[in-house]
Amino acid sequence: MKLNVRTWEALAKPDRRKILLRSESDITSVRDHVQTIIDRVRREGDAALRALTKEYDRADVDRLPLRVEKAEFAKAREALRPEVREALRFAIDNVTAFHRPQLRTGIDLHEIRPGIFAGERATAIDSVGLYVPRGRGSFPSMLYMLAVPAKIAGVRRVCVVTPPGPDGSVDAACLYAAELCEVDEVYRAGGAQAIAALAYGTESIEAVAKIVSPGSSYVSAAKRLVASQVDVGLPAGPSESIVLADESPNPHTVALDLLIEAEHGSDSSALLITPSTELAQAVASLLPGLVERIPEPRRSFVADVLSGYGGILLTRDMETAISVVNEFAPEHLQIRTREPFATLQAIRNAGEILLGEHTPFSAANYAIGANAVLPTGGRARTWSPVSVRDFVKYSSVVYATRAGYEALAPHVVALADYEGFFTHAEAVRQRKGSQ
Repeated sequence: MKLNVRTWEALAKPDRRKILLRSESDITSVRDHVQTIIDRVRREGDAALRALTKEYDRADVDRLPLRVEKAEFAKAREALRPEVREALRFAIDNVTAFHRPQLRTGIDLHEIRPGIFAGERATAIDSVGLYVPRGRGSFPSMLYMLAVPAKIAGVRRVCVVTPPGPDGSVDAACLYAAELCEVDEVYRAGGAQAIAALAYGTESIEAVAKIVSPGSSYVSAAKRLVASQVDVGLPAGPSESIVLADESPNPHTVALDLLIEAEHGSDSSALLITPSTELAQAVASLLPGLVERIPEPRRSFVADVLSGYGGILLTRDMETAISVVNEFAPEHLQIRTREPFATLQAIRNAGEILLGEHTPFSAANYAIGANAVLPTGGRARTWSPVSVRDFVKYSSVVYATRAGYEALAPHVVALADYEGFFTHAEAVRQRKGSQ
């Protein structure tokens, strides 16, 4: 197995740039093809969804309704092992507990000056479409990470699109999670064609006001191409992680945690960044044996990542390592240093930050409660994880008493006259005369 072990200071600028850009830069290569898919869905509606599902997902849904029916939820519930049902309930409870305090209700008014009041009112978005991937596995965890905050926010219509299996069925755990989260609609459709359906609507799927989703390069490209039609929310593409470590952690658990996000796919990124040559060597010696134990196809995914967008990156000191992390702005960051809370203070850019040996990426991905749908491709510099706030919009609310209005009127007139807006000023001048 080839393993990238590189020294940051020895890398040329193009090589550094390639590490920082990772697979997000490859999305442009599928743009034209994705546009063709979107155009077809806009023209042909459900017929295009059925044909494209057969072509890309190898699933024949010609004789099935695109919307999952009630009986399928009951069948899915019965098909799941009890421990899976219990794990889903446990995780959803934790995700609910984490997100509920984010909800704002009512009007929050403040007295700006005597008689002048201004504030905000939060209201839920009317409808949202949640995309749950399936191409490289089943992801009920993505469903509840998206549906729980949407429901807490009070979204009136929450619908899920997800690729069907070969027989046209939707993953049983996803259906059970959708039932627990009280999702309103579930559709058997995936890929760029599902994004197009959510954006423009078809005979079966009513268009939504916002789409929130992680996804492949095809899904990410589709979201960019429909962004003028619908709010496409968080830019969540291929998975990426960094383990930031000094010389102190156990190399075995570092190696284990390095592999977690790598198994999502060959376009993922997984880096160990450390100034410790000893740790780097120990982890490098452990990785081949650990990778060999992974069943296919995920073994190939991991091998591709460790020889591609991932591997081990040595730096001259911890300050440089932290600087690289902040420049990379990873989706997932695990801090494995002697004093992780102290190291945390230097981190500015990361989607999620996990501290210490007992918080592997997998624990956060499933059950801790914090949202696992996170900004990728460096967008953690300006974006945050999915939260209740993604499903809420805010209206400014203002009110002035007569005394408050009289205090601000001359200032409004002066500024309107300066900017040359006649009616702005006239509305105030003439109002004063009519009082």
